[in-house]
Amino acid sequence: MACADFDMEIQGAEEEPLRAGRREPPTVRYYQATDLKPEVKGPLHDLLQKQPAVLGSLQMVSGLISVGVGFLFATTQTMDQSLFTLFRVSHITGALFLIAGLITNLLFKYPELLHASLGVNCGCIIVAFIAACLISVDLVKWDSDNDLHLRMEALELCVLGLEVFLSAVLCFWFFKEKHSKSQ
Repeated sequence: MACADFDMEIQGAEEEPLRAGRREPPTVRYYQATDLKPEVKGPLHDLLQKQPAVLGSLQMVSGLISVGVGFLFATTQTMDQSLFTLFRVSHITGALFLIAGLITNLLFKYPELLHASLGVNCGCIIVAFIAACLISVDLVKWDSDNDLHLRMEALELCVLGLEVFLSAVLCFWFFKEKHSKSQ
């Protein structure tokens, strides 16, 4: 928003225009700013122009999907049927991505959370890589008796891929912003 700093006093108010002995109505004058001040950029202005909150919201939604798939597996499978269920992979990754998305969404109001958001997103990538390894081990042991559950694990692997992509983009933006801020 542009702002200006100039005197708003009406010039020439002392003289009263007269015409044929009658007083004329005052003339309408318009004021226009001639000296514009540049807008002050807030912290993380360049980063927030890229809308990281949208990616954070997508992280939260994919985290909710992961938690939902985890509850589905927890109620329909026994613990010894897959590593996915045994280690509660879906619950852990879903909760982490919910937290990462929440912190990313809070960056607009609290710019000091940049370092925490970078750390949480990097941690999410590491945990997602471990989860993808566990899911891959389950998928290698594909059994036609367990076909439906393995298809759900493949779906969870796709959701993990989306989550890793979102976190990688955010980590890149945060890392770039962190280094531009320090220079």
